[in-house]
Amino acid sequence: MAPGKKPKLAVWKFASCDGCQLSLLDCEDELLAIADAVHIANFPEASRAVVAGPYDVSLVEGSITTPHDAERIHKIRRASRLLIVIGACATAGGIQALRNFSDVREYTSIVYAHPEYIESLGKSTPIADHVFVDFELRGCPISKEQLLETVSALLNGRKPQIPAHSVCMECKRKGNVCVMVSQGIPCLGPVTQAGCGALCPSYNRGCFGCFGPKATPNPESLAAWFEKTGLSKEDIKRRFRGFNAFAEPFRKLSEAYEK
Repeated sequence: MAPGKKPKLAVWKFASCDGCQLSLLDCEDELLAIADAVHIANFPEASRAVVAGPYDVSLVEGSITTPHDAERIHKIRRASRLLIVIGACATAGGIQALRNFSDVREYTSIVYAHPEYIESLGKSTPIADHVFVDFELRGCPISKEQLLETVSALLNGRKPQIPAHSVCMECKRKGNVCVMVSQGIPCLGPVTQAGCGALCPSYNRGCFGCFGPKATPNPESLAAWFEKTGLSKEDIKRRFRGFNAFAEPFRKLSEAYEK
């Protein structure tokens, strides 16, 4: 990139709900600073204007679910110096990856009058299954604070400081009483990466695992604790089949309880 030239930023959408793109718009006042520091070349949620690549940074939301998606992500990768995937869909296949545990053809035959017109891959897969990814932001949706940290780090040539510890650490910092220990409420906090600010436990609910598995999780141990509290194998399987069902640690655990 030429000295003094604003880096070119592009935002791309694949199979998703657009929630992670909206997190960028939710930055409000900070968005003005971002817009002043970068040239937003492609951002469908904000503008119809499209500037041709190459791009210095591409933010990619959504999972790969169709043959067309699989081709398009390679084109975006070739046009991007840095490719950052954002959200559970892009990092783990998303809630739509629940179809990966069944036959998608059965669904299309039930839902659509003419399923032969539906072009869909057998699985919903994360972006990293198809192209090299430089960095990933977890969450459903992502944290706007983590997004701002990542963009700021990239603009200043440093590594983003994103926590890899569990939601339990966030609970301790907020002074939350553990809902599992005190009330026996099933909670995925011990195996889930921080980033949400312990939102659900702060409202007396168990964590749903929106930010996916933390570094070196131990879902087998947590599942054994769930069994001791009386959860059935089916309930335990469902606990791990949420927004990040196809993330490897959660997937392997749920498959073990399916046998």
